[in-house]
Amino acid sequence: MSMEIKSKKEYLGGSFIIDNQLDHEFFISEEKDEEQKMIVEMVKSFVEGEVWPVADRLEKLEDGLAPALMEKMGELGLLGSHMPDQYGGLDLDFNTNTLIGEGIGPAGAFSVSYNAHTGIGMLPILYFGTEEQKEKYLPKLASGEWKACYCLTEPSSGSDALAAKSKAVLSEDGKSYILNGQKMWISNAGFADVFTVFAQIDGDKFTGFILEKGMKGLSLGEEEKKMGIKGSSTRLVFMENVNVPIENVLGEVGKGHLIAFNVLNTGRFKLAASCLGGAKQVIETSIRYANEREQFNKPISSFGAIQQKIAQQVLQTFVMDSAVYRCSDLINDRIAHLKKEGENYAESKLKAAEEYALECSILKIIGSEILDFVVDEAVQIHGGMGYSEEGTVSRAYRDSRINRIFEGTNEINRLVIINTLFKKAMKGQLDIATPAMKVQSELMNGSLSHLENRGELDQEFNTCLSHKKLLQMVLGSVGKETMEGKMDLRNEQELLMEMAEMVIQVFSLESMLLRIEKLLKTNQYDREVLISMAKLYTYQVNQEMTRISYDAFGMFVSEDLMPMYVKASRALTKYPIQNIRDLGRAIAKVSIQENRYLFQ
Repeated sequence: MSMEIKSKKEYLGGSFIIDNQLDHEFFISEEKDEEQKMIVEMVKSFVEGEVWPVADRLEKLEDGLAPALMEKMGELGLLGSHMPDQYGGLDLDFNTNTLIGEGIGPAGAFSVSYNAHTGIGMLPILYFGTEEQKEKYLPKLASGEWKACYCLTEPSSGSDALAAKSKAVLSEDGKSYILNGQKMWISNAGFADVFTVFAQIDGDKFTGFILEKGMKGLSLGEEEKKMGIKGSSTRLVFMENVNVPIENVLGEVGKGHLIAFNVLNTGRFKLAASCLGGAKQVIETSIRYANEREQFNKPISSFGAIQQKIAQQVLQTFVMDSAVYRCSDLINDRIAHLKKEGENYAESKLKAAEEYALECSILKIIGSEILDFVVDEAVQIHGGMGYSEEGTVSRAYRDSRINRIFEGTNEINRLVIINTLFKKAMKGQLDIATPAMKVQSELMNGSLSHLENRGELDQEFNTCLSHKKLLQMVLGSVGKETMEGKMDLRNEQELLMEMAEMVIQVFSLESMLLRIEKLLKTNQYDREVLISMAKLYTYQVNQEMTRISYDAFGMFVSEDLMPMYVKASRALTKYPIQNIRDLGRAIAKVSIQENRYLFQ
């Protein structure tokens, strides 16, 4: 599929905080072209025809079953869709690969195997491998002949990955490294042929290596007994004097952190895309059950309490969808831009994902937390049947929980969001101080600036603008306190968490409003449903921004200045009270009537 640079302004990572981006046209999932629709249908057919029928067998880790499914995906080209054709890939654009990732989401635990292979399994070699390494490994990984895993976590190092204790010592003849150590929680380890492993050289040079199945001294533990994703292989990996040729060093010696952290950006994004697909499927299961289950001589979908649950499932997932494809399109455009500037295939993808590292962390958080919300409500809608293993909902509930831990815990990702923002500010890449001072000036003068000509969504867009100003004010104030030495952010994780939540709320709301504004220009969906979602979500975010800002103020604002900050928060969170009952019913009504999730 060809990739063209679109004639629109480019927004770099984090710029949504200071730039309204209200003219930003981004790809939405409703805009799939014919080729993308065919690919989406192919993925759906694979999941429903190949994965679902063997789900129980996958849960029991039937020997050879998951690898066989991977090989079938390879035959369809789905394992190499994000790889260049010179290595056996299809070279599809980023948006199309996002659609594929979403399509794999309903595959449950098998989506873990897929993501571990195509993401953190293959990308380190694409991004950092030598040409010889790429030619040796990528074609076989793209075809499914070989399977990959990624070995970073150790018993004593999880979030603090660079504290790994695995060691690599150069052999006497200088031709190889001798690796010793162990890795844990390694997805795909049970059937992997290629292992990306990290170890310390000379005690402090964190370095990546490519190991192969069958190397003497490389062994595995038993399959882990997990709460969920039981259908995925998860094992300990042991290295006992494993002789690894020096040509199997991945990237530069001592630069393994570049591999570990940059690959995580794409991994976080891919996880969010799969969470989106999973959430849509669980909503459909919820709606169908609510329509079929009768109590008091009528379907439970006719009861307001159930309608509110369905409405929130639909609303939150619509928001996730909007945010995922907004970021996908930003990365897609950035890749094209970098290619035009002369970057090669791997570098353009690596740098584009790095540029939007902050957004990838946002998506990982909202994807995992919204999916958790959706599956929890699905269990509640199903009642006792939701707790039974006879259906699929209990499995979805168990499988979902790991996503808030995978690819860096959500707590770590919230810290990453704020740390990234302030690093960009320190480097002069993101001017937070100027907008913060402008907000203070507007508040003092009592003349807040507004947007114009936003049509039916005028009040919602202006509320989003006000929320940005509130965020800018908090970021600016905390930044000033830090610069003056009054605060050490390393000791302020609670405050950083609240600030990160403000960032997440702003990005989510703006993404949703931009998508709805675009959809209102078409007749694809019921206008009342779209407007109801805009009003209900804006109202909910407004309440959250009020709460979060007060919580943040309590941690850094002095008592004498508190009235001024509270007044500012009230001025910037003025969205009116909404009739959440009627808005919720309007959202749920059409989905219940159609007996499905509408926004595909």
